[in-house]
Amino acid sequence: MLAQSVQLLAINFALALGCVLVLWLVCLKTRDPTPMDSFWGLGLALLSVSSLLQTGAATPRKLLLTGICVAWGVRLGAYLFWRWRGHGPDPRYATMLAKAREERGWSYARASLSLIFLLQVPLLWLVGLPVQLGQVAAAPLGALAAIGAALAGLGLVFETVGDAQLTRFKADPANRGRVMDRGLWRYTRHPNYFGDACVWWGLYLIAAETGPGRFAVIGPVFLTYTLIAWSGAALLERRLSRSKPDYLAYAARTSGFVPWFPKRG
Repeated sequence: MLAQSVQLLAINFALALGCVLVLWLVCLKTRDPTPMDSFWGLGLALLSVSSLLQTGAATPRKLLLTGICVAWGVRLGAYLFWRWRGHGPDPRYATMLAKAREERGWSYARASLSLIFLLQVPLLWLVGLPVQLGQVAAAPLGALAAIGAALAGLGLVFETVGDAQLTRFKADPANRGRVMDRGLWRYTRHPNYFGDACVWWGLYLIAAETGPGRFAVIGPVFLTYTLIAWSGAALLERRLSRSKPDYLAYAARTSGFVPWFPKRG
């Protein structure tokens, strides 16, 4: 079992690395690394399908893990691709690469490969542990898997609705410069991130009914930390606090992550 798990993880890491390098070469021509964001969801879906193909006969657990992950990954990848096509390059990447080239003297190719593309490979692999290790061992689906599937489904619906509400809000010229505080955004400042966390904790619960799957807990733990304190909510809120005058008041009355009723006053 250990040898099979190590082999699967090694093959998947190599697969993720190969795909990211190909994407990097494509993005060198456009000098825009933003498509890497779209590959995040699609890359995790690819790891789940790869694990399904490597582990023999398709069992209900494997199909459940892969089905949920592919649905989540395709939705997220398609949404981010659509957003990129509509809004153009992410200015954060442009700032990061310009700084690296100015302060370190790096070429565009080296800076984009080192700071953006290669960094995503271990992160993808780590976050995707539940859909990888959860497919190694055979075991019947139980109550924990049912809870996990329900949690993942809730998360997928939550982030889909949140993204749709934000898209409609931004499409109205009257809302330019205003803070989105309607719909799900009234109860949490980050319904999309909360939905992501629910999906991956749900996938972990499905995987945790198997021996190898229990060790995949580091995946959702790391993802949740990233969404809350590293490159997700924390980074976004610093930017919004500077660009939107009403954001601090919104943050004071609205839950930062887990949905809850807004504070009065």
